[in-house]
Amino acid sequence: MELIRQTGYTAFPPRLPFQPIFYPVLQKDYAVQIARDWNTRDAASGYVGYVTRFFVYKDFLNQYTVQNVGSSKHQEYWIPAEDLPQFNQNIVGTIEVIAEFRADHFF
Repeated sequence: MELIRQTGYTAFPPRLPFQPIFYPVLQKDYAVQIARDWNTRDAASGYVGYVTRFFVYKDFLNQYTVQNVGSSKHQEYWIPAEDLPQFNQNIVGTIEVIAEFRADHFF
């Protein structure tokens, strides 16, 4: 989240070498599930999960297929890491943090 803040909430940071895909999700409930139930249990995330909201130009997103990765609530785009700079250029406005979750304790 600090890296997003450093951009003025206008871009997502580059993916790490072991992260070949950026997965923006389409439903708030799914984003909450990831942030609350997964990220708060992961040391790599600092035991903190954030839910963000942002808008992307539809013309840009039309080149990608919405992926269903579970129930109908589990929809996301799979943006290749090399496309993330173009994705960021197509964000409309800023990235807004709408929820934050922290682990009750560390595992």
